[in-house]
Amino acid sequence: MTESVLLDEESTPLDLRLSDAELDRVRDHVTDFIAGRVEAAGAEGAVLGLSGGIDSTTVAYLAVEALGAERLRGLVMPGSVNTDENMSDAERVAEELGIEYDVVEIEPIAEAFYDALPEAADAKMAESNVRVRVRAVLNYFAANADDRIVLGTGNRSEALTGYFTKYGDQAVDCNPIGTLYKQQVRQLAAHVGVPRDLVMKTPSAEMWTGQTDEEELGLDYDTLDAVLALHIDGPLSTAATVRALDVTAEQVARVEELYESSAHKRAMPPAPAELTL
Repeated sequence: MTESVLLDEESTPLDLRLSDAELDRVRDHVTDFIAGRVEAAGAEGAVLGLSGGIDSTTVAYLAVEALGAERLRGLVMPGSVNTDENMSDAERVAEELGIEYDVVEIEPIAEAFYDALPEAADAKMAESNVRVRVRAVLNYFAANADDRIVLGTGNRSEALTGYFTKYGDQAVDCNPIGTLYKQQVRQLAAHVGVPRDLVMKTPSAEMWTGQTDEEELGLDYDTLDAVLALHIDGPLSTAATVRALDVTAEQVARVEELYESSAHKRAMPPAPAELTL
């Protein structure tokens, strides 16, 4: 099995890692999926926003494998809250893979929105979501100009908890790693050759300065994945999940809250029931 990608080998509630044979199957499945989506769209290739994080890095590696470096274009889109380290990692990934990429500063674009509605800009989450949605617009701008599709970077853990911006980072044509829990994304990343420091990097959407995913979610990813697998995706009750994983009922309730409150993000915008006229 690939070198450990567990955050804490001794205290991880549930080991969701795949065998090497399973990882090979997932790798082939995802690369075939990417190539198939591009072909089905009649597109020339794909565009991918590069953040320097594990999700976008893993998708970049798999997309190059599926399409070739010449058919993947990267966009590195720093804002005022992004760290130099993450942006350097994003460029490093592009350069290691040999893909064409552009660096686009998004703050001047975001500032136009803040100036248009200054009272809304005072709300931290609303302000942060503007940056995410600006990136989505730029991804599609580049994709439309080059006759490409936009690859998403969302994983299963984020989808089930709603940990994404509606019409932002999930405004994409497909999510190649969308069926994998975060623990499995890290493992697949290591399997395809992503450098160890990026595999184990602390996840952050960098919505604001100092933000981390796990602090905002309220629990670490390995615990989150375990509860999702056994309780949300799986058949276990709250009490059984607590016993099986040695977690607290409060942690299970937190995951339930994230799942239930984000249901609208996983559905098409609602419309009234059809009338018989």
